[in-house]
Order: sequence, then C-alpha cells, then structure tokens
Amino acid sequence: MLTGFLHLHSYFAYLVLALLVISVIVALLNVAGNKPFGSLSKISKFAMIATHTQFLVGIILYVMEGRYVDMGEKMGISSERLLALEHPLMMLVGIVLITVGNSKAKKAQTDAQKNKSILVFFGLGLICILARIPWSNWL
Repeated sequence: MLTGFLHLHSYFAYLVLALLVISVIVALLNVAGNKPFGSLSKISKFAMIATHTQFLVGIILYVMEGRYVDMGEKMGISSERLLALEHPLMMLVGIVLITVGNSKAKKAQTDAQKNKSILVFFGLGLICILARIPWSNWL
C-alpha cells in the first residue's frame, strides 16, 4: 500500500507541475496581451485541485513512512531533513500561495486583476514547489 501511494505521489506530481506551468504561462500571455481571463479560470481551478490532492497524498505518505519520528536526529542529515521538514513545509507554502491566488482571482473585478493574481501567486507557488522537490528521489 505504501508503494502504491509513493508511486501515485511521484507520478501525479508531473500532472501538478504541468498544470501549474500552463497556468503561469497562460496568465503571462493574458497579462502581456491584455486578454480576457476566460480559459485560465478552468486551468487554474484544475491546477489548484491537483495541488491539494497531491498534498493530501503527501500527508498520507508522511504519516505512513513515519517521517515525523526522531526529528532531532534527522535535522543533522540533509537528505532526511529535506524529506521530513523542508519538502512538506515548502509544499504547504506553495499550496497556500496557489490557493490565495485562486481566491483573489475569483474576487477580482477585472480580467486584468484576475490574470495578475494567477500570474503572481501561482508563479510564486510554483517556485516554492520547484525549490524543494527531492529531485534525487524523484527522477
């Protein structure tokens, strides 16, 4: 069961990253071309849902693997610290930014404000996520 969740978490990450990159690119093109929010609404919604789903699977993995055990010992080993502390916290920060961006876009009055909200918050969220993916374990 643990292996199944690990594979799900690893492969679903490709979809999450693709949706986030597409959202940021479309938002950038919309801002640069002063285009309507339209299609970005659905893309950004799917990206947010995917990131939340990925985070839930990650929480299940975190508990199943017992990453929270012996935290003091893990702080001295960089690879263990990455998986036990840095990765989960940065993913949480990234997902909060993405959620805030989606919420601001829904409340914004103009298409320009909506596009900028997605561009800024999804962009920052994507940077946080990319910064702490455990690349050596993932690829």
